[in-house]
Amino acid sequence: MSASAPAGSPLPYKLIATDLDGTLLRHDESVSARTRQALAAATAAGAAHIVVTGRAVPWTRHILESLDYQGLAVCGQGAQVYHAGERRLLTSVTLDRQLAGLALSKIEAEVGPLHLAASRDGLAGEVLVSPGYQVQEGPLPNVLIDDPGELWAAPLNKVYIQHPTLDDDALARAARQVAGDLVGVMVAGPGIVELLPLGLTKATGLSLAARRLGITAKETLAFGDMPNDIPMFAWAAHGVAMADAHDELKAVADEITASNEDDGVALVLERLYS
Repeated sequence: MSASAPAGSPLPYKLIATDLDGTLLRHDESVSARTRQALAAATAAGAAHIVVTGRAVPWTRHILESLDYQGLAVCGQGAQVYHAGERRLLTSVTLDRQLAGLALSKIEAEVGPLHLAASRDGLAGEVLVSPGYQVQEGPLPNVLIDDPGELWAAPLNKVYIQHPTLDDDALARAARQVAGDLVGVMVAGPGIVELLPLGLTKATGLSLAARRLGITAKETLAFGDMPNDIPMFAWAAHGVAMADAHDELKAVADEITASNEDDGVALVLERLYS
């Protein structure tokens, strides 16, 4: 697809959907001044901006607040549509814990024991981490638990799985092969393989949020860097992958821009909205 304006629209695209980690955010979780300015210029021209992230709301709110973001955000891999200005959840989809447990049993029967974590539902939902799960360094809060059974004590948006030796892509492939009829399996970042409600993707949440704004897929520009952005690219009119994006996403992208450290989002927006 070309990056020209959709028919009948005075704007190149009415909706700009951006992933956070590896896309809008730099490695230190900041957004550059240039990218802020490019987004401000696009929204001043009349475009809407929606953050679409795999992070659940509790891991996203501080980013939105730092951006003075007042609009809709799609969080939890599409499970949550959050109104930042009103600080409330508009929609939330939870994982069937019985199906997730069955899926885990099938995956472990295939590849051996897994290390687990889980994201609880809600505005204050905690991320619980069981023994052995390797948490990435950074400011995001999590709760270490001794009893893995605690993971299942309250409604969940997702379960995270890690394997002692398999890499992310191999683990995801194995999980899909044996449990893909029970749960969705998504690679969301380095060391982050997620089990989700079946059929749930970023495109699910983005389509709901866009509908609230009266904007269609053909009026949407999307930015991302990981395989979990593939459904969002398939839904949007134009998908832009970052320079260091996962090869699976680059393969389906309409365009590749610079990295998140080199203002890749800003480069595209400046071209389209200046």
